[in-house]
Amino acid sequence: MKCYWALLALFHLASAVAAPLLAVDVGHSRNKPGATSASGKHEFDFNAALAKRVTDALAADGNVVRLIGAEGDIDVLTERTQRAAGADFLLSIHHDSVQPQYLPQAGRFAGYSLFVSRKNADPQASLACALQLADALQAAGMRPTLHHAEAVAGENRPLADAARGIYWFDDLVVLKTASQPAVLLEAGVIVNPQQEAWLALPATRTLIATAVARGLRGCLH
Repeated sequence: MKCYWALLALFHLASAVAAPLLAVDVGHSRNKPGATSASGKHEFDFNAALAKRVTDALAADGNVVRLIGAEGDIDVLTERTQRAAGADFLLSIHHDSVQPQYLPQAGRFAGYSLFVSRKNADPQASLACALQLADALQAAGMRPTLHHAEAVAGENRPLADAARGIYWFDDLVVLKTASQPAVLLEAGVIVNPQQEAWLALPATRTLIATAVARGLRGCLH
């Protein structure tokens, strides 16, 4: 009987050790709330709501999850990566905008984007996870936006994978200072009124969160 309980304890210990620790970063803060949506809402609020769903989905998938920035009190970007120290992967949650000159026609911009940095501690693993995330998002019916690759000021980001909407953004602080593989997700374009309304739906947030959990399952397990 003692042997049985010892083996059971070892099994639970091994299971706990095997579970990846994932850091989910809520992009922006109360003082620096990010983009303003078509209806005048702050990006931070969109980020916080989606990050909570993503955290729940990842935890339900057997991961240990550390939520960063949910209170909106982190204004220094490197503090985010410091809080992610020790995690196996960092995902930063954002919602997208367009350059000011395109705001009058923002309705033509829609879709997700994924960003990785070649200055990250492990750029190959970061890209591998971005590929898995993109495939899972597309399997859920989402499509990427390529407007960040346009040759205009503020954009002109090189594409790592055009079909999957993955960009290199080497100097993005949260990505390049992370001590683990890291990806930034722009879930959709909130300056587009139709996309904003869709992204605000609880069902949409669940759809994205489930896809993220599926993508990271393929990357980390």
